[in-house]
Amino acid sequence: MHGAPGRIVKVLPQYLDARGRHMLSPSLFERDAYQAILNARPELRGGFQLAVQWKAKSAPETPLRLRAELRSVTVGNELVETVIEQAARPRRRLSQWNYLRVEGETFKRLGEVRAWRVSLWAGEKLLAEQRSFLWQAGRRQD
Repeated sequence: MHGAPGRIVKVLPQYLDARGRHMLSPSLFERDAYQAILNARPELRGGFQLAVQWKAKSAPETPLRLRAELRSVTVGNELVETVIEQAARPRRRLSQWNYLRVEGETFKRLGEVRAWRVSLWAGEKLLAEQRSFLWQAGRRQD
Protein backbone atom coordinates (compact mmCIF):
# COMPACT_ATOMS: atom_id res chain seq x y z
CA MET A 1 0.00 0.00 0.00
CA HIS A 2 3.06 2.26 0.13
CA GLY A 3 2.02 4.26 3.18
CA ALA A 4 -1.68 4.56 2.35
CA PRO A 5 -3.82 3.81 5.43
CA GLY A 6 -6.52 2.02 3.41
CA ARG A 7 -7.76 1.18 -0.03
CA ILE A 8 -10.83 -0.27 -1.67
CA VAL A 9 -9.49 -2.55 -4.36
CA LYS A 10 -12.67 -3.74 -6.06
CA VAL A 11 -16.47 -3.57 -5.68
CA LEU A 12 -18.69 -6.14 -7.39
CA PRO A 13 -22.45 -5.48 -7.36
CA GLN A 14 -24.26 -8.83 -7.36
CA TYR A 15 -27.86 -10.02 -7.19
CA LEU A 16 -28.76 -12.84 -4.81
CA ASP A 17 -31.36 -15.51 -5.49
CA ALA A 18 -34.13 -16.47 -3.05
CA ARG A 19 -31.67 -18.75 -1.22
CA GLY A 20 -29.06 -15.99 -0.83
CA ARG A 21 -26.69 -17.31 -3.50
CA HIS A 22 -24.88 -15.14 -6.05
CA MET A 23 -23.58 -18.17 -7.99
CA LEU A 24 -24.32 -21.88 -8.17
CA SER A 25 -20.76 -23.24 -8.25
CA PRO A 26 -17.29 -21.84 -7.48
CA SER A 27 -16.40 -20.69 -10.97
CA LEU A 28 -16.05 -17.13 -12.25
CA PHE A 29 -17.71 -18.12 -15.50
CA GLU A 30 -20.63 -19.67 -13.58
CA ARG A 31 -20.91 -16.57 -11.37
CA ASP A 32 -21.13 -14.28 -14.39
CA ALA A 33 -23.65 -16.56 -16.14
CA TYR A 34 -25.85 -16.76 -13.02
CA GLN A 35 -25.66 -12.98 -12.57
CA ALA A 36 -26.86 -12.57 -16.17
CA ILE A 37 -29.86 -14.80 -15.39
CA LEU A 38 -30.69 -12.88 -12.19
CA ASN A 39 -30.30 -9.60 -14.05
CA ALA A 40 -32.72 -10.69 -16.78
CA ARG A 41 -35.28 -12.30 -14.42
CA PRO A 42 -36.12 -10.03 -11.46
CA GLU A 43 -38.65 -12.54 -10.10
CA LEU A 44 -35.74 -14.87 -9.19
CA ARG A 45 -33.99 -12.23 -7.06
CA GLY A 46 -34.07 -12.36 -3.29
CA GLY A 47 -31.41 -9.80 -2.48
CA PHE A 48 -28.48 -7.67 -3.53
CA GLN A 49 -24.91 -7.46 -2.31
CA LEU A 50 -21.78 -5.49 -2.85
CA ALA A 51 -18.72 -7.76 -2.66
CA VAL A 52 -15.94 -5.43 -1.48
CA GLN A 53 -12.23 -6.25 -1.65
CA TRP A 54 -10.27 -3.93 0.62
CA LYS A 55 -7.04 -3.54 2.58
CA ALA A 56 -6.03 -1.27 5.44
CA LYS A 57 -3.32 -0.52 7.93
CA SER A 58 -4.91 0.23 11.27
CA ALA A 59 -4.01 0.41 14.92
CA PRO A 60 -5.79 -2.38 16.85
CA GLU A 61 -7.73 0.14 18.95
CA THR A 62 -9.21 1.89 15.91
CA PRO A 63 -12.38 0.13 14.73
CA LEU A 64 -12.75 -0.09 10.96
CA ARG A 65 -16.07 -0.17 9.13
CA LEU A 66 -17.31 -0.43 5.58
CA ARG A 67 -20.21 1.76 4.53
CA ALA A 68 -22.26 1.30 1.35
CA GLU A 69 -24.68 3.90 0.08
CA LEU A 70 -27.13 2.72 -2.58
CA ARG A 71 -29.36 4.80 -4.84
CA SER A 72 -32.19 2.91 -6.46
CA VAL A 73 -35.41 3.53 -8.32
CA THR A 74 -38.68 1.79 -7.46
CA VAL A 75 -41.37 0.67 -9.91
CA GLY A 76 -43.21 3.96 -9.22
CA ASN A 77 -40.05 5.89 -10.23
CA GLU A 78 -39.30 6.93 -6.63
CA LEU A 79 -35.65 7.52 -5.66
CA VAL A 80 -34.63 5.41 -2.65
CA GLU A 81 -31.38 5.82 -0.74
CA THR A 82 -30.18 3.00 1.50
CA VAL A 83 -27.11 2.83 3.76
CA ILE A 84 -25.48 -0.41 4.92
CA GLU A 85 -22.62 -0.51 7.43
CA GLN A 86 -20.51 -3.41 8.60
CA ALA A 87 -17.54 -3.79 10.94
CA ALA A 88 -14.35 -4.59 9.05
CA ARG A 89 -11.58 -6.44 10.81
CA PRO A 90 -8.16 -6.35 9.15
CA ARG A 91 -6.31 -9.64 9.00
CA ARG A 92 -2.72 -10.39 8.08
CA ARG A 93 -3.45 -10.74 4.37
CA LEU A 94 -2.77 -8.58 1.38
CA SER A 95 -6.50 -7.91 1.01
CA GLN A 96 -9.82 -9.34 2.10
CA TRP A 97 -13.47 -9.44 1.09
CA ASN A 98 -16.61 -8.31 2.90
CA TYR A 99 -20.16 -8.69 1.60
CA LEU A 100 -22.64 -5.89 2.26
CA ARG A 101 -26.09 -7.43 1.76
CA VAL A 102 -29.66 -6.22 1.42
CA GLU A 103 -32.30 -8.96 1.73
CA GLY A 104 -35.90 -9.51 2.78
CA GLU A 105 -38.27 -6.57 3.13
CA THR A 106 -35.48 -4.03 2.72
CA PHE A 107 -34.60 -5.56 -0.67
CA LYS A 108 -38.27 -5.51 -1.76
CA ARG A 109 -38.43 -1.76 -1.01
CA LEU A 110 -35.05 -1.12 -2.66
CA GLY A 111 -36.03 -1.33 -6.33
CA GLU A 112 -33.38 -1.30 -9.08
CA VAL A 113 -29.96 -0.17 -7.83
CA ARG A 114 -28.67 2.54 -10.16
CA ALA A 115 -25.63 3.86 -8.28
CA TRP A 116 -23.49 3.07 -5.24
CA ARG A 117 -20.62 4.41 -3.17
CA VAL A 118 -18.53 2.26 -0.82
CA SER A 119 -16.25 3.81 1.79
CA LEU A 120 -13.79 2.50 4.39
CA TRP A 121 -13.67 4.30 7.74
CA ALA A 122 -11.35 4.21 10.77
CA GLY A 123 -13.47 5.71 13.49
CA GLU A 124 -14.62 9.03 12.00
CA LYS A 125 -11.77 9.23 9.46
CA LEU A 126 -12.45 8.36 5.83
CA LEU A 127 -9.65 6.09 4.55
CA ALA A 128 -10.87 5.25 1.05
CA GLU A 129 -13.90 5.21 -1.20
CA GLN A 130 -15.00 3.87 -4.56
CA ARG A 131 -18.06 5.00 -6.54
CA SER A 132 -20.02 3.60 -9.41
CA PHE A 133 -19.96 5.53 -12.66
CA LEU A 134 -23.50 6.86 -12.14
CA TRP A 135 -22.97 8.03 -8.53
CA GLN A 136 -22.12 11.63 -9.51
CA ALA A 137 -24.72 11.75 -12.29
CA GLY A 138 -27.48 10.82 -9.84
CA ARG A 139 -26.46 13.36 -7.20
CA ARG A 140 -29.27 15.42 -5.76
CA GLN A 141 -29.07 19.18 -5.96
CA ASP A 142 -29.59 20.38 -2.37
